[in-house]
Amino acid sequence: MTTSLKIDFVSDISCPWCVVGLKALDQALARVAGDISAELHFQPFELNPNMAAEGQEITEHITQKYGITPEQAQANRENIRQRGAQLGFKFSAADEPGGGRHRIYNTFDAHRLLHWAELQGAGPQRALKEALFAAYFTDGESPASHEVLARVAGEVGLDAAGAREVLASNAYADEVRERAQFYLSQGIHSVPAVIINDRHLISGGQPVEVFEQALRQIAAAG
Repeated sequence: MTTSLKIDFVSDISCPWCVVGLKALDQALARVAGDISAELHFQPFELNPNMAAEGQEITEHITQKYGITPEQAQANRENIRQRGAQLGFKFSAADEPGGGRHRIYNTFDAHRLLHWAELQGAGPQRALKEALFAAYFTDGESPASHEVLARVAGEVGLDAAGAREVLASNAYADEVRERAQFYLSQGIHSVPAVIINDRHLISGGQPVEVFEQALRQIAAAG
């Protein structure tokens, strides 16, 4: 008998540990397949809700926000790059062709588009989420750019013209703010936050084994 779990994956497009966490969760779910299935919902979280449209240079932003040196920031990025590679995701370095990611951007419109995608099903939302991660972290594109967002939506099979209409309007702004505020009110102040069956929280980009153990324990507890 397969146990079905509801998983809310609270995250931001500009959060590298969210990529690591999602890839590790995916591998854990593959390990428990047959025993456990999951219904995955992506929920909005803004790491930098007040970020200007043009963004900020990434090392400048990280050193200011976390009070670390540029060398520490670079070491952290290399650690994340290695974790991503182990899980099958490419975090491009700044000196690679395509440029990697040089800036941190505002992601509110990306969350509005993800909300729109979810209305068309879990599959389309998942495809858009993964494609936006790749556009930013692998290809160095801006998740604040309406052109990028609409193009990526079209590439994963969503209606690009419909995406442009959403982005040109204020559609789903209230819904995204309401959801984001809900998770803040529940004490979620860092991401990824993986919430299982509305009551079990796993924080951070944990290893595959940690997710697997948690999934099995929660499913067994019923």
